[in-house]
Amino acid sequence: MGAHAHGSGAPAPARSQAQAPERLSIQLNNDRMTLAITKVPQVYLYGVIDADAPQRFAAMVAEGKIPTGSDIYLNATSGDLQAGMALGRLFRKDAMVTHLGTPRRSRLATKVNKTATCVGACSYAYFGGLYRWVPAGSDRFGLPSYDAVAAQKSEDVAAYLKEMDIDLGPLTATLATSRDPVVWLTTDQMLSAGLANNARLPLTVQSLLSPPAPSVTLDQVDRNGRHRLVIQCRPGQLTITSFDMVGVGAAREILRRGTRAYIEINRQETLLQPPGGARAVDDAVTMMHAYPPTQIGHLLLARNIGAWVDGKNKSFRNGFVFELDPVREDLKKYYSACWKAAPWPTD
Repeated sequence: MGAHAHGSGAPAPARSQAQAPERLSIQLNNDRMTLAITKVPQVYLYGVIDADAPQRFAAMVAEGKIPTGSDIYLNATSGDLQAGMALGRLFRKDAMVTHLGTPRRSRLATKVNKTATCVGACSYAYFGGLYRWVPAGSDRFGLPSYDAVAAQKSEDVAAYLKEMDIDLGPLTATLATSRDPVVWLTTDQMLSAGLANNARLPLTVQSLLSPPAPSVTLDQVDRNGRHRLVIQCRPGQLTITSFDMVGVGAAREILRRGTRAYIEINRQETLLQPPGGARAVDDAVTMMHAYPPTQIGHLLLARNIGAWVDGKNKSFRNGFVFELDPVREDLKKYYSACWKAAPWPTD
C-alpha cells in the first residue's frame, strides 16, 4: 500500500502551521497493482528538499522499503543543494530511475493530473538517476541560470557532476546569458546534452578492422537488460547477429510466446528469421541473419537498427533498437575496412 515518511525519532514540540519547517515528503507506492505493472515501487519526492531529506530516504532504503532500481518521481522547486546531491548519490548507488511526477492523492486515486516541476536542488537529485526520463506532458525541468553557472565552479558540485557523468558545458552559454532566473529545458536539449537518457545508457562500439573478416560490435545497456549487434563481413558474405541479454528465464519465455523474429532497419521490417531461427543461448535471445553485401551502405548509414520477436498477439513484442547517429564515424570506418577486406560487386 502507499505510505508516507516524514522522519523518525521523538515527536517535536507542537508548532503552528506558520512555524512548521518545510520538508521533503516521501510517498511510497508499493501496492500489488503498482508492483504487477512496474515490478518495483514508485517513490514520490515532493515539496522542499531539506537538509535531512537524504537521511530519511536512506533509512527507508536500509529498511528494504525502497529497493534497487525503484522509480523515483520528483516535484520540488526549492531546497538545499547539498541535500539534492546527497539524494542523487543514493539514487545512483542503487541504480534508481528518475522521472518528474506528482504524488497520488490516495491509495485508490490515480496520479493527479497536474504539472511537476524540478529545479535547483531537485535538478541535481534528478541527475543521480542511472536512467533519467525526460519530462512528460506539462512537467518542467529547469536550471537556475546564474546559480547553475556559479555552482559548476565549486569543487563539490563539479565533482558531483563528474561522478554522475553529467556535463553542463553545452548549456553554459545559455545559462550565463539568460535574462530569466530559470532556464526551462526542452526534451531535445536534455537528450542531446545527456542530461536525460530515457532508460538507456550510451551506445558503445568496438571495431576489429583487420582482414579477413572485419567486424563491428554495438552494445547498449538499458533497464531491460543488455543488447548487442555484431556485424561481420567476409568475401561475398555479410552477417548480422543479435543478442538480447534479458536473463535465462525471460529469454525462454520470449521464445515460448514469440512467433516471428526479425531485424528492423529504419523502423521497417527487413530480415525475417525462418521459424526456429531465434534461439535461447545462455541468458540471451539470439539470431543470425545473412545480409546482401552490396547493401552494406544502406545498413551502415541507417538511422537505427533493431532486433525483435513478435507473438500472435501484437501487444507482445520484445527486443531493442539502436539509434546509430552517435557512432556514425565508427560505422564509416567499418564500411571502409569491409571494402578493403571483402569488396562487393559494383554492378
